[in-house]
Amino acid sequence: MHRDDRRRFLQAGIAAGALLVLPRWGWGQSSLLGLPKLALILGNGRYRRARLKNPANDARAIADALKVMGFSVTVALDTGRAQMVSAIQAYTQELAKLKCVGLFYYAGHGIQLAWKNYMLPVDAALDTLADVQKQAVEVGALLEGIVRAANPMNVIILDACRDNPFGSTEEVEQKGLSQMDAPPSTLLAYATSPGNVASDGDGTNGLYTEHLLKEMKVPEAKIEDVFKRVRLGVRRKSNGQQIPWESTSLEEDFWFIPPASVKAPSDADREQQFDGELALWEKVKDSSGPVPLEDFLQRFPSGHFAELAQLRLDRVLVKLGEKKIQIASSADNPFSKGSAMANLEWRVGDTYHYRHTDLLTDKELKPVVNEVTAVTENEVHYSNGEITDLLGNILKRGGGRIYSPNQLEPLDYTVGRRWTTQFHLTTPKGKAGRSEMELRIVGREPVTVPAGTFNAFRIEGRGTFEDEKDKVEVTHLTKWMAPARVRRYVLMEETREMAGGGQGPGRKRSRGARYGGPRITRSQRWELVSYKQT
Repeated sequence: MHRDDRRRFLQAGIAAGALLVLPRWGWGQSSLLGLPKLALILGNGRYRRARLKNPANDARAIADALKVMGFSVTVALDTGRAQMVSAIQAYTQELAKLKCVGLFYYAGHGIQLAWKNYMLPVDAALDTLADVQKQAVEVGALLEGIVRAANPMNVIILDACRDNPFGSTEEVEQKGLSQMDAPPSTLLAYATSPGNVASDGDGTNGLYTEHLLKEMKVPEAKIEDVFKRVRLGVRRKSNGQQIPWESTSLEEDFWFIPPASVKAPSDADREQQFDGELALWEKVKDSSGPVPLEDFLQRFPSGHFAELAQLRLDRVLVKLGEKKIQIASSADNPFSKGSAMANLEWRVGDTYHYRHTDLLTDKELKPVVNEVTAVTENEVHYSNGEITDLLGNILKRGGGRIYSPNQLEPLDYTVGRRWTTQFHLTTPKGKAGRSEMELRIVGREPVTVPAGTFNAFRIEGRGTFEDEKDKVEVTHLTKWMAPARVRRYVLMEETREMAGGGQGPGRKRSRGARYGGPRITRSQRWELVSYKQT
């Protein structure tokens, strides 16, 4: 592509990105608040064998809570297959008619077969795996009905897979339920991670629903914060043997108990909130016990340091003997893009060689070589003077610029995950700036670079970077990560423009400015050429 054509192409992409990429400073729009809310609640416990004591209690308690929150609720207990199918069909048809917020909750036995998930009616008599398709109700049928309904938002909660419904008759292929990605505008929540089983609880409710009831009643808690707090509570109560899991494709915020009014905080309010959160994180970040970290995550479940706090808590709990369960492999699963954890196994001698290109000029810049020279408890040091934390978040550039704690990199990778980060930057001369970013894992796809082809998660983000002279808006940040194979990024592209199209004091005219539109200050690409991991 000719240089001038590339500039025009980049600027057109940036202008479109203002509409298509992540909205600025939060997803918290309020268009859902005035909509009707509809719920279908199913609780199956009185099975012919392998009875469960709590699903009916769980279903009643969830239904009662939702009614108080303004939901129109239908409850069906200990249902046979025909009744389950009929209830689900009626529910999805009503979603299509009302175009409302929908919530589906199921408590009872669940099973997976050939990557498909099934809810079990109480009249199921499963003696062999062949009986599952005939007698169970596939979750996929529910999802298909929701997609057809095209209502603006859905929540699906599966408190299932409590044990093997066959008893000793036959072993299932895989424990628990299979990983499935949420359809559009949906949060899909499991009581435990894919391939694992959930507890029926020691009291009147299952362990998962016990915590869900508690957290959904917290006023003004955003729905994703509710489920993050549930996950933390269930994990700690089960000593890591049950860890809830979610897949989300939500585009807007939702509250079970919404605030009186929803408005974006002012810049001054956001800065004050951030400074308070940073001060608290600095106090607890080196904690050797779990309680300060748990308290921090309860307070800021989606905060600017939640990824870092979760990593620290994981490491603390491992030292205390927690043996956390693992998500079952989903490499061949046709219903999910899968998930992965950040690779923290850094070793001295790990080397990553990148080709560095200026996309505005097509000029190849000086190659970037990152060789690990030291690994401490919390940091990774490189031969070019760069320092990162264990997730790969930059703490110091080779030129001496210092970054405060940040989370540009996530702890775990699942399509649909979103998070924010805000941090300070200090130049070698002591001048400070501020940066704020929103990031989201938007997909998983093959990407080919000189080092090979990788099945990589694609992360997109946008935000602002403020230096000592002016403010630069990061209008395009895309990063491809393959943590199962490479600890650093495989490919990264970044384009920056002056906020408002201005130049700022003392700054030369931005490249590409004469073409009109955004004032691009930088557009660059880094491709992995080769790597060595010890």
